[in-house]
Amino acid sequence: MNTDLSFELRQVQTRRRFLGQLGTGLGGVALQALLAREAAAAGTWSPPDGLPMHAPKAKRVIWLFMRGGVSHMESFDPKPMLNRYAGKSIDETPFKEVLDPEKQKNVRVVVVNDANGQQRNVIYPLQTGYKRYGQCGVEISDWFPHIGSCADEIAFVRSMWTTDNNHGAQVQFASGRHMLEPRVPTLGAWVNYGLGSMTDDLPSFVNMGPRYFDTRDGHYLGPAFDAVNLKVDPKNPLSFAKPEAGTGHSEQAAQFEMIHRLNRLTAEQYPGDRILLARMKSYDLAYRMQTAVPETLDLDTESEETKRMYGLDQKETEPFARQLLVARRLAERGVRFIQLQHGDGAAGAWDSHSGLQKNHSRLAGEVDKPISGLLKDLKQRGMLEETLVVFATEFGRTPGSQGSDGRDHHPFAFSIWMAGGGIKGGTIHGASDELGFHATEHPHYVTDVHATILHLLGLNPHRLEVPGRKRLERDFGKVIREIIV
Repeated sequence: MNTDLSFELRQVQTRRRFLGQLGTGLGGVALQALLAREAAAAGTWSPPDGLPMHAPKAKRVIWLFMRGGVSHMESFDPKPMLNRYAGKSIDETPFKEVLDPEKQKNVRVVVVNDANGQQRNVIYPLQTGYKRYGQCGVEISDWFPHIGSCADEIAFVRSMWTTDNNHGAQVQFASGRHMLEPRVPTLGAWVNYGLGSMTDDLPSFVNMGPRYFDTRDGHYLGPAFDAVNLKVDPKNPLSFAKPEAGTGHSEQAAQFEMIHRLNRLTAEQYPGDRILLARMKSYDLAYRMQTAVPETLDLDTESEETKRMYGLDQKETEPFARQLLVARRLAERGVRFIQLQHGDGAAGAWDSHSGLQKNHSRLAGEVDKPISGLLKDLKQRGMLEETLVVFATEFGRTPGSQGSDGRDHHPFAFSIWMAGGGIKGGTIHGASDELGFHATEHPHYVTDVHATILHLLGLNPHRLEVPGRKRLERDFGKVIREIIV
């Protein structure tokens, strides 16, 4: 065989194998960051220029999502009236109007049978105590004392509502649309679309923790805007992130250099081919990520004091503490949207249809200290004022009991909070009624949270448009200005 031809064939085969590895491995992740630019170059659509549309107050988001439905009454909106009327049916209290069909609409009101076999809407008492925290005097349950110690950094929104009373509400909180409606991009995808990346070595949008419903984010924006799933394991942070067995660092470097030379030759033949240039950059990013991702997840360089502040020294807090410390390191290195999901299982571990006291106290114990550690660490490093931290869940839980010791799903009132970049700390905004049944003061649909986050990042959701895609007015949300500095 002709020697030159043999060499060319080997080059092509190596290039094909290399591209195949890129498509399924770390290079595929790198390509996500550049596919959007390719689409723009091909003329399919034009994404924003990556610049804020107005002066931003935050650069990045750390999104903490508690899967399953945290009880607002046993977290950040305690209701002492539940203790006063415990065991009574709701219609035996002064608050029976909460059962007005026009108010509850599709909500599933939980009932139990009394001694005579009659169904009653029985009020379930608070399963923990509460006290006031900070100069703002916000009431927080005894299960979250560490977050309570940060109360004056936080804006609490006690008047959230949504329309899905099952766990598809996790999709709804992230996207603003009911799970039965056509899928649309999530908030993280819109942030990625609107602002792009701040780093050349890491993905712009990262997810840590379980996702059981809709694992995509970009939808009609395309896979370029999906989150990259990261495992908090320095030895194996991403699937296919390591070179093939037997491939050493020098050999892999030679492979990258060979492909780069071949691409440069092609680029000289087609100097206007922006798609080729984007792919060349993606290979460089893939190579850099093989070093950057494990280094980010390696916590050995962190001080013992910092590790203790997050709770890495305690068995119950260590898993989530590790994720949050990695989140801070990702934020330092320019990752734009860092999404953490807590609560395993299809529905999410916070789903407490029975045994709420045991369930919520355990789960709160897993996240309370790590979250306060994150807030304190960001503040002492001067990062909190540019980092927006969000604590959310898909819905609340019923004031009435389910069975003997649980609460059912409740979409008509629940709580979230935000801290950091542009947020007015020590703020208590909105309210639910005295039983925690309905959002009554300044009610906010979930996309109001999205609008607020986008606004703080310098984006206007009405200007984040894709040709041929019509968005509902509710999709845009309204900025919660009362919690902004």
